[in-house]
Amino acid sequence: MYKKNVANSDLEELFTAIISLENQQEYKAFFEDLCTVEEIKAMAQRWHVARLLEEKSKYLDVQKLTGASSTTISRVKKCLEYGEGYALVFKKMKKEIDNN
Repeated sequence: MYKKNVANSDLEELFTAIISLENQQEYKAFFEDLCTVEEIKAMAQRWHVARLLEEKSKYLDVQKLTGASSTTISRVKKCLEYGEGYALVFKKMKKEIDNN
């Protein structure tokens, strides 16, 4: 399996801190303190890549639209194929849209 085991007590505590947040404003404040601007931009870029790949966009189009490297696009693609996180979020977002 592609997924790596990254669990440890610090990580578990970080996830507990994240789920304690209640809205986008709180998430933004926390991540701006936790991460550098470049780290946040990199996460946002990977999310954009994931959305485009989920929509079946071609690699070249994804690269042009996001500026992501082929390595980043490939990594996100592997996560979409073998991971659980992106699929979980896409499913939750679709459910939210369908309920509105």
